Amino acid sequence: MLSTTDFRRGLKIEMDGVPYEIVDFLHVKPGKGGAFIRTKLKNMINGRVVENTFRSGEKMVKPDLESKDMQYLYREAEDFVFMDMESYEQMHAGSAQLGEKGGYLKDGMELKMLLYKGQPLDIDLPASVVLQVSETEPGVKGDTVSGATKPAQLETGITVNVPLFVNIGDKIKVDTRSGDYIGRE
Repeated sequence: MLSTTDFRRGLKIEMDGVPYEIVDFLHVKPGKGGAFIRTKLKNMINGRVVENTFRSGEKMVKPDLESKDMQYLYREAEDFVFMDMESYEQMHAGSAQLGEKGGYLKDGMELKMLLYKGQPLDIDLPASVVLQVSETEPGVKGDTVSGATKPAQLETGITVNVPLFVNIGDKIKVDTRSGDYIGRE
C-alpha cells in the first residue's frame, strides 16, 4: 500500500483496477479543513491524463508492474513479437500498445518491457538507434546547404527528415525520443 505522503512525479499507483503514473502533484493545506493532494495522473493503458484529488493520508494500491528483459523478434501483421530473455517464451504486443515506439524496433534488439498483470504495457527504447535509409530522393553533388532537409523512409517504415546529402542505403542514427536525425554511421 502507498500513502499520499509517498507521492512524487513518476510514481505508479492503481485506481479502479487501472495503473496510473503521477505526472504532477500539489500538496494543499487550506486554512479550514484537512489537507489534500491535487494530482494529474496519466492512464498507463490509454495515455489519457486525468486530474484527481486525494485526502491527506489516503492509501493507494501499488500496481502489479514488472520489468523484463526482452528481445524483439519480428512483426506479425499488427503485432510485434518479443521473446523473454530468461524463459524464452514469446509475447505479442499490439501496435496500439506501443504506438510510435514500434517504428524504432529492429530485429534482434534487446530492451526492457513493462508488464501489467503479465500483459505488455510499454517498452524502454535506447536513446538512439541506427537504421538504414530505404527510400529518399537522390542527393545531388553540391547539396550542402546548411539546415536543408528532405524526408527519408527507413527500413522499419518510419519517415525522418534528413539532410540533403543522405542517400538510399546509408545508415543513420535517429533519436528515439524526438524522431530527429542525429548523424550518419
